[in-house]
Amino acid sequence: MAEIKWTVEGRRFRNAEEYQAALRDKKLIKSITDNLDLNNQKDIEKLYLELKNGKYVFESIVGRQFDDNIYELYQRIKHEEKAAAEEKAARQAKIKQQVEKIERLVKPTKKADKKSGKTETKAKLEDFDRDMQVQIIEVLKKKEKRRRMLIAACMFMCIISFGYLGAYYQVSAKSAKEFEELAALKEEGAQGAGVSEVKVHLTNEEMETPDILPEYSKIHQKNQRLIGWVKIDDTVIDYPVMQTVNNEYYLDHNFNQEEDKNGCIFMDYQCDVVKGCDNIILYGHHMKSGKMFGTLNKYSKESYYKDHPVIQFDTIYEKGTYQVMFVFRSKVYSEEEVTFKYYQFINAASEKEFNSAINEMSKLSLYDTGVTASYGDRLLTLSTCDYQEKKGRFVVVAKKIA
Repeated sequence: MAEIKWTVEGRRFRNAEEYQAALRDKKLIKSITDNLDLNNQKDIEKLYLELKNGKYVFESIVGRQFDDNIYELYQRIKHEEKAAAEEKAARQAKIKQQVEKIERLVKPTKKADKKSGKTETKAKLEDFDRDMQVQIIEVLKKKEKRRRMLIAACMFMCIISFGYLGAYYQVSAKSAKEFEELAALKEEGAQGAGVSEVKVHLTNEEMETPDILPEYSKIHQKNQRLIGWVKIDDTVIDYPVMQTVNNEYYLDHNFNQEEDKNGCIFMDYQCDVVKGCDNIILYGHHMKSGKMFGTLNKYSKESYYKDHPVIQFDTIYEKGTYQVMFVFRSKVYSEEEVTFKYYQFINAASEKEFNSAINEMSKLSLYDTGVTASYGDRLLTLSTCDYQEKKGRFVVVAKKIA
């Protein structure tokens, strides 16, 4: 009877069990290589890592030989990469030497060393052979080309930057002038200028609103989204407060409804000054120029609070004076996070809920002002960005006292 030969990939196996294991390895290798290009470096590196991490398990010498072949191929790639890196470094070192020689190419001059008394002669182009002169000239040309391109790029960036800054400061200056004019209108109205009664409805219910205060009548006629005015004595905070149907529009629009990165101070769209609410929230940008609420974070120092304990906030219908109560840092949380979110505290459903919010803000406060609030008190919250953490907010909360 003829002897049975079990061979796979040119290898002979002693029994059926080893032969079947080799066939399984051959099948596994085919399934691996069908989706890979073994001439592609990235595919080789990916397969090497998979084999190293034990993703594939071989049962015979056929599989182990395949594993060894991939290892050797990977090592050869790494060796070639190392050799290429060394060659690149050598080229860069040579270029550096040439550049150093080039930098010594000046008019023939002699410089005496005061300490040693030796005289150093500067190198000249003629000091090098013809081939080196050609290389030097070529390097000089490339260096000059890079220098010119760098200068051109810098000039272009400067033009763009100055243009942006110019436009920004032009808009900012225009906004500042407009705020000054609005403040003048406010002062004029307060001194008894004639006013016309204006009625607005901020809720869906049929309810008559109070008359607009004289100082805000003319300003309101310019933009009926005006809802009040906030001011802190001896600070830059002295601005009209706007309100619209969302909390996005006045992030980048000014009083005249023009696009402006300074935006406006605006009231949370959920607040209702006619029906009243437990907590009125005002938002404003933390501008590096100090405009809007750019200086609000100065309240992080207790000494600043002691110098500025009162905030004046008038709605267009009623004057208001508020005493600072809490100063804290917070952030905008995701909907899934269960924690106190100051920006959601506008109306308390009960005395218990009101007291809970007061306690939470008291815990967060950077210092104790000695001021607290009871259910029924009206609160004012000023909120701006805080860059100490992602989506950070700096918050000042005050209680109405007059």
